[in-house]
Amino acid sequence: MLACTNLWKIFGPTPERALGAVQSRSDGANSKLDFAGHVIAVRNVSFEVKAGETFVVMGLSGSGKSTLVRCLSRLAEPTAGDIVIDGKSVCAMNERELRELRRHRVSMVFQNFGLLPHRRVLDNVAYGLEVRGMGKAERLARAEQMIELVGLKGWEQHYPRQLSGGMQQRVGLARALAVDPDILLFDEPFSALDPLIRREMQDELLRLQANLRKTSVFITHDFAEALKLGDRIAIMRDGQFVQVGTPQELVLNPKNDYVRAFIKDAPRAKVLTAGDIMLACPPDFCVNGRVTSADAHLETVMSMLVDSDEPVAVQAEGLTLGVLDRAIMIRALADSA
Repeated sequence: MLACTNLWKIFGPTPERALGAVQSRSDGANSKLDFAGHVIAVRNVSFEVKAGETFVVMGLSGSGKSTLVRCLSRLAEPTAGDIVIDGKSVCAMNERELRELRRHRVSMVFQNFGLLPHRRVLDNVAYGLEVRGMGKAERLARAEQMIELVGLKGWEQHYPRQLSGGMQQRVGLARALAVDPDILLFDEPFSALDPLIRREMQDELLRLQANLRKTSVFITHDFAEALKLGDRIAIMRDGQFVQVGTPQELVLNPKNDYVRAFIKDAPRAKVLTAGDIMLACPPDFCVNGRVTSADAHLETVMSMLVDSDEPVAVQAEGLTLGVLDRAIMIRALADSA
C-alpha cells in the first residue's frame, strides 16, 4: 500500500547541495549537522507498509519521526527519494493530483487536534467532505455516522471548546475517517492527553482498527504505546531507522544498546506470546489437557503455571508446536535482554 525509498529531508538554504556533500563523505559521520547551516531531519529512510497494517515510528524528540510522516503526504517536501502509494509516486504528483490524494486517499490526525473553533462538532467532522464537494445532506449524514463510531453521539452541536481533550481528539479521528481514506497518518495524536484518557484513546483506536483495518502510520515517542498499537515498529534516531520489527522481535532481539534502553521496561507479559518463548517438546511429552494457544500473551498463560509445575502444551490449529513451563516463563519475564 505504501512504500518509502531512500527518503531524505534536509532543512537549510541549499538542501540539494548539502545532500551531495553528505553523500560524498566516506568517514561515516552521522551528525545531524553534517553541512554548515543545514539540519538532516530524515536520512536515507526506506520502508514498506502493507495494506491494513499499523506501522509505528517511534523515537525521542528531534529524531525526525514527525518530519518523516509529513513527507509521506508532502506536507513537508522531501529533498530526495520517493514515496509510492498503491503504485503511484507521490513525489511525481502535480498540485492537482496531490490535492486529490489528500482529499480522498490519505488523512492525517494531528497532535494539536487541528479543529476549527468556530464550527460545531458535526461541521468539523464533515469539513473534509465539504472540501471534496459532497452535498450538504450527504456529508452531514456521513459525519453523524463517524461521530457515533468514535463514541460522541449526542455531541454533534457542541463547539470544540466545550469538549475535553480526549473528546476533541475523537472529533479529529472522526474527521479523518469521514473521507474513508486508504491511509491514516497519526502524528503523536495522544501525547497531549492525560494518561487515563490516553489509554482510552489507544483502546478506541485498536477497536476501530479491528473493524476498519486501515493502513496506518503512527508516530509516537512512547515505547509502551508503540508496543500496544503497532503491528511493526521502527525505532528512529538522528533521522535513521535503527531497527524495524514486530514488538516481539524488538523485545527478544534488540539490535543495539539504544534499542535495548527502550525495551528495558517493556511489559513483556503483554508483548510476548507462548509461541515466542516455547521450547521443543521432549520425546516423552504427553498432553494432559493443559493447552494454550501459540498466540496467547504470557499474561493470560500465567494462571495456568502459578499453581502447578506441570508443563503446558503450546498448540496452533490442533497441532502441538512446543512446550511451556514455569521456569521458561520466569526466564522470559526476567530477561532484560
